Amino acid sequence: MMIKRGQQLLVLSLLYASQSFAWADTADTANQSNNPLNFAPGLNLQNYYTPKIYDSNAHSNDAVVRGILPVAPGELIGVPQILRASLPISTRPDPHNGYSTGIGDLNLFDIFLLKTDGLQLGIGPQITAPTAAEDELGTGKWQAGLSAVAVDASPQGLKGALVQYQSSFAGDSDRQHVESATFQPFIIHNLPKGWYLRSTGTWTFDLKNDTHYIPIGLGVGKAWQSGGNILNAFVEPQWTVARKGDGLPQFTLFAGINITFGK
Repeated sequence: MMIKRGQQLLVLSLLYASQSFAWADTADTANQSNNPLNFAPGLNLQNYYTPKIYDSNAHSNDAVVRGILPVAPGELIGVPQILRASLPISTRPDPHNGYSTGIGDLNLFDIFLLKTDGLQLGIGPQITAPTAAEDELGTGKWQAGLSAVAVDASPQGLKGALVQYQSSFAGDSDRQHVESATFQPFIIHNLPKGWYLRSTGTWTFDLKNDTHYIPIGLGVGKAWQSGGNILNAFVEPQWTVARKGDGLPQFTLFAGINITFGK
C-alpha cells in the first residue's frame, strides 16, 4: 500500500514539475517578446485608434511600423546597443473639416544597455525627423532628446518604465517650438500557455503648452513560438483618466503584433 501511494506521489510530482517547466518556458517566451531591452531583432506592427477626442466629434488613428536592431559591443562603444526606428502612418482632422492620412514624423533612438542582470537599465539619445506628409500629421520640427528604460523581469512577468524627453532645435520657422516628455509605465503579468495581461499606457506631457493626458490600459495578449521566431499578438483598451488641454484622446484602442526574430 505504501509503495502504491509513493508511486502516485511520484507521478503527481512529475506531472506538476512538467507543467511548471512548460509554464516557465512560455513565460520566458512572453517576456522576451514584451521586453523593450530584449537583445534581439524585431518588427512591430501596432495601431492606436482613438474613436473620440475630447471637445470634438473627430477621431484619429496611428498605425506604427517599428524596426528593432541589436548592435554588439565594439571598440568604439563597449556596451551593447538597441536601435529602434518608428514611423507612423496617421489619420488626423484637417482644417477643412475632413481628414488627412499619410506618414508622420520618423523617430529614432539608440539605447545603450548599461545593466543586463537583475534590474535591466538602458539609456541613450533619440531624434525625431519632420517627415510628415501634411502639417497636421507632424510638428514640422527636428527634435532631439534622451530615452531611458528600466525593466524588472521574472517568471511572473515584467515591470518597468520608458521615459523620453525631446525638444526641437531646427525645422520650419513658421511652426511652433516643441518640447515634450512621455512616461510609459508597463506591467506584464504572465499566464499559462503564453497568455498574459498587460497595462502599457503612455503618459504624454506637452511642456511647451503645459498640457498633458494620462491613459490607463488593461489588455490581454498571447506569445508563441513560430519556427525560430516569436509572435506576439495583443489588444489593450486605454482610458484617459487625467488631462489638461483640448483635443486630447478620450479613449484609445491599442492593438498590434510583434515579431521577435531568431529566438
